[in-house]
Amino acid sequence: MKVINFMGQRKLAILFSIALLVTAIGSLATKQLNWGLDFTGGTLVEVHYSETADLTAIRNTLETQGFAGAVVVSFGTDKDVLIRLPQGYSDKQGAELLGKLQAAYDGTVELRRIEFVGPQVGDELREQGGLAMLLALGLVMLYIAFRFQFKFAVGAVVALVHDVLIVLGFFSVMGMEFDLTVLAALLAVIGYSLNDTIVVSDRIRENFRKLRKADSEEIINISLTETLGRTLVTSLTTMMVLVALALFGGEMIHAFAIALLVGVAIGTYSSIYVAANTLLIMGVSKEDLMIPIKEGSEQEDLMP
Repeated sequence: MKVINFMGQRKLAILFSIALLVTAIGSLATKQLNWGLDFTGGTLVEVHYSETADLTAIRNTLETQGFAGAVVVSFGTDKDVLIRLPQGYSDKQGAELLGKLQAAYDGTVELRRIEFVGPQVGDELREQGGLAMLLALGLVMLYIAFRFQFKFAVGAVVALVHDVLIVLGFFSVMGMEFDLTVLAALLAVIGYSLNDTIVVSDRIRENFRKLRKADSEEIINISLTETLGRTLVTSLTTMMVLVALALFGGEMIHAFAIALLVGVAIGTYSSIYVAANTLLIMGVSKEDLMIPIKEGSEQEDLMP
């Protein structure tokens, strides 16, 4: 097996990650996120059309009738439409919207429901979403510290924070709407990236105990090379599905698919160049991973 010298490029990887993080944090600090209706509050209007609804025509109608910023998506069937109005529109205006739609449509438009989401609910969701991510990262660190070793836990959490910040920064730079589906995608990215990191960490630990004469950098390169095939196959097949969802899944899950697409790509990179790099920076060694010798046992008995 030809060993790929991943860690030979670790300084370039550090510079690349720093550049991404500075861009992401800078955009989050200046532009912030384009919070969706779930977080800012607004009005939800669900209508039912007698025939298949033309979403493009509905958007044009709302735009010309003064409902700027309205988000129009299919909801359940091709005859059901969910319209999201940003904060600033009253329930009365939401009801008037039905008349505007009916005037521009030859068939029948039926109002199914109209709901107002207050900004207080949005603030609460934002706070709970942030706490959910912090709790997930804390539990991940505890699990890996018990499962492997503390240095591995730090490497995994650094990689996860790296992934989350870059996905958030991507949405901030692109000005894409950040709603509950994107928050769900962020939590999924944490799980996906963690799974990748654990596979790599398990092989690193195994090789540290098996390859007695190799140094830390060489062992990590061997481990990454051995898991590269599995990592690429898993990532590429996942990304193929996400590309299909982003292109053909409709507006309802477009942002969700984009968030996962960016997260899977950066998570694959971070499993190789962030988590493993952190181990080298923290000086991981064979002593950190050696099986404790029980009194009366021979060293040879503990070797695999």
